[in-house]
Amino acid sequence: MERWLNVRRVLTPIDFSDNSRLIAESAAYMAGKFGAAMYLIFVVQNFEDYSGFFVPQMSMPNLETELVEGAEDKMENFCKEMQPICDKFGVSELQSRVFMGDVAEQIVDFATEIESDMIIMGTHGYKGLEKIMFGSVADKIVRGAQCPVMTINPYTCCKDSKKE
Repeated sequence: MERWLNVRRVLTPIDFSDNSRLIAESAAYMAGKFGAAMYLIFVVQNFEDYSGFFVPQMSMPNLETELVEGAEDKMENFCKEMQPICDKFGVSELQSRVFMGDVAEQIVDFATEIESDMIIMGTHGYKGLEKIMFGSVADKIVRGAQCPVMTINPYTCCKDSKKE
């Protein structure tokens, strides 16, 4: 129980979907309650994961570089939008990172690297065929993380705040 009293770092994976802001705001609220730092993370999926299913095997380093750079720009803008919310809720610090690789693996590895005390993330990400082929990212993180993981269903959470 003592761990819950000493939450210093909250990690929140986002995917820049419509639900990302809701998840990030919820995470900021929780981080603020603990006076914790908040880390936002986005992972660009490896093309190698898709290449055998959708496109011929080929090297795509330029495209991957452009995707990472585009994600870094989106993350910078997302953080600019989130900073006033983090300030309002009392988040001690807002940081962000963009990685490339297996989404769940990168999130779990980064949580370990920063010694995250909690991961707060959405329950919904991949849909349809991709979910069947690659599994639930949230499930993999819950099973692999060395800290508590709070999952938020963006379709049922904070219904009153959506009306505002």
